[in-house]
Amino acid sequence: MNPKKRIYDAVLDEHLAEHRQMAFVSGPRQVGKTTTCRRYADIYINWDNIDDREQVLAGPARLVEQLKLNRLHAHTPVVLFDELHKFPRWKQFLKGFFDTYADQVRITVTGSSRMDIYRRGGDSLMGRYFMYRMHPFSVAEILHQDLPHPRRIIRKPKKINAADFEALMLHGGYPEPYIKRDVRFSRRWQALRLEQLIREDIRDLTQIQQLDQLEMLVRLLKKRTAHQLIYGNLAKEIRVSIDTLRRWVTVLHNLHLGFLIRPWFKNVTRSLRKEPKWFLRDWAMVDDIGDKAETFIGCHLLKAVDGWTDMGFGTFELYYLRNKEKREVDFLVIRDGKPWFLVEVKQNDESINDALKYYQDQIKAPYAFQVVIEAEYVNADCFAKQRGPIVVPAKTFLSQLL
Repeated sequence: MNPKKRIYDAVLDEHLAEHRQMAFVSGPRQVGKTTTCRRYADIYINWDNIDDREQVLAGPARLVEQLKLNRLHAHTPVVLFDELHKFPRWKQFLKGFFDTYADQVRITVTGSSRMDIYRRGGDSLMGRYFMYRMHPFSVAEILHQDLPHPRRIIRKPKKINAADFEALMLHGGYPEPYIKRDVRFSRRWQALRLEQLIREDIRDLTQIQQLDQLEMLVRLLKKRTAHQLIYGNLAKEIRVSIDTLRRWVTVLHNLHLGFLIRPWFKNVTRSLRKEPKWFLRDWAMVDDIGDKAETFIGCHLLKAVDGWTDMGFGTFELYYLRNKEKREVDFLVIRDGKPWFLVEVKQNDESINDALKYYQDQIKAPYAFQVVIEAEYVNADCFAKQRGPIVVPAKTFLSQLL
């Protein structure tokens, strides 16, 4: 793998060649958004840079003149706006800039928070941009940096180097710790990133004042990855109202500390309908082996459903299954509104969970997999044919995703 090359290079290549819309690239702090997007930018504007900020505040016309975007160029220049969502009128600015100069320039915009969440007034940008959600390295991205084929988005299986897989499990998929592969560095990097998220991102982008209590919530959520969130219990532990607790969890979700998946209940007898499961976005921070395994697979599946959706291959969603008798399957991937495949995660247990067949029969999903982390790679296509529950190695299964 070329550590400087990512699948998102291919995504931006295609976007800039084929679309006039702006490319919005969102994702967690330090996932590599700016590094990747700057490779394609002729002009870089960083809101955190005072000189660049003054250019933005002067307005689109002044910016175009200063950057000479209204001159003849051999190719259409690409301008990158970094962290622009911190500007209260960023949406209004981009609308005016795009509507006036879209034929003269290509525009990319990056931000750590979910830019579609932090819009502040003005007219809609709908139709003027495509959103691309960037994720950390995955097994498939280590092996493939090209785009999936539109007619078969599942890749052919490919064996990952043992050292690369071990590094991914131990250090996580964020570029710096994954590439450096130093335990002491990874620990310091994780602590600093967490502190920056709490003390900088939340301070800059929210109205939350009780940072000490929020920090307590973050510590609790680190220990509850891959588990259902009981909002009432959490609210009591940190002594806030349930409504406040829900808002804070939503903020941490929007700032990419973690993500929530909800139970799928269509055609499921006595299904749960409300209780979400919480997952950290960095599985390297998880100590419990079983929770780490489930978080590792969950992050891979989220990257796949987000990426397939963003590339226009369909509408993909991630759920889990659980009924009132506590029969559970870890993940369900939905494709265009229909169940596609079920996933149960195990560290090393190859005895198939009975719930896989139980739910597959109910919801008629074509595939059901028990994904085993420690199983050796098998050079065979997990998706070769539709069938009942089957045990598959994580190294094979994950190599076929995104």
